[in-house]
Amino acid sequence: MSAKFGLAIENFTSAEATPDMRDLIRYATRAEELGYTSLWAWDHLFLGSKQPFPQLEALTTLAVLSAHTETVTLGTGILVLPIRDPALLAKTAATIQDFSGGRLCLGVAAGWYEREFAATGTPFSGRGKVFEKNLEICLRLWQDDEVTGEWDDLSFRRVRMLPRPEPRPAVLIGGYVDRVLRRAATLADGWLTYFYTADAFTESWTKICNYAEEADRDPAELRNVSQLPICIGASKEEAQARTGPWLASYFDTPDWSDATPDSAITGTPEQCAEQLQAHIDAGVQEICLVPHGYEQEQVERFAAEVMPLLGAGEPVVPAAEGAWR
Repeated sequence: MSAKFGLAIENFTSAEATPDMRDLIRYATRAEELGYTSLWAWDHLFLGSKQPFPQLEALTTLAVLSAHTETVTLGTGILVLPIRDPALLAKTAATIQDFSGGRLCLGVAAGWYEREFAATGTPFSGRGKVFEKNLEICLRLWQDDEVTGEWDDLSFRRVRMLPRPEPRPAVLIGGYVDRVLRRAATLADGWLTYFYTADAFTESWTKICNYAEEADRDPAELRNVSQLPICIGASKEEAQARTGPWLASYFDTPDWSDATPDSAITGTPEQCAEQLQAHIDAGVQEICLVPHGYEQEQVERFAAEVMPLLGAGEPVVPAAEGAWR
């Protein structure tokens, strides 16, 4: 199986910048031309106070990008599921799935930023239970001809959500701890992970496959996507020196998890290809790259100089000079 590579999109920026939908459209259409297979939007309602992070809403962003692309998967990495009304989410996702021609993939997780929960009236301490409830409701509304049931304060009486998405959106569960890995194995289509080394991925993916077997699910049918930062440079040392401060200021890696900035793919094209091959050998099916600074040069160089070393992509047509300024 040849390697598949997607890209994170900058719908979420540092406090000093502002996301621009026109830039995202150009980024997305060029990514598709270059042979990337997926685009992934970050999700928060708000984040930070003294240093707030501007962001465009994830599903709205993907809906816009679906109108400007034809083949790439459109994913959330990840959507904070408990703070979303499940019926509204199910309808929104079904509409995007229909409009995009079946290209939506929802990466979902229980979330961690407590202020978002307080602002939406969602119990933070019980977010795992709310997560499972919301996921069950979405899946039922997408797949069942008729839904009747009671979920806490939500009541469905012979509800039919039409048109049903065909196929339903794929669902990947993100997270680190064993109970989340079990959810990925038993409740969804697989796992989306964030800033894992190849060894850490192997350990958790093995657990997921074992949980699937215990639940009489075929592990071979599960899908996984791994989000990894990348910086292509003149050397590994130069690339690490460039991207280290950016990652530290931009991304959170909880101390209690296996997520680490040390997972960053850095160095020459050949060094980057060697590091990525270790992830592919570990069983990663698709890699969502977070290019250093979201620089178009990184996107272009990866497609031209690294993809061919990994047996992925097609011959690259260079971008017109100045096209990304």
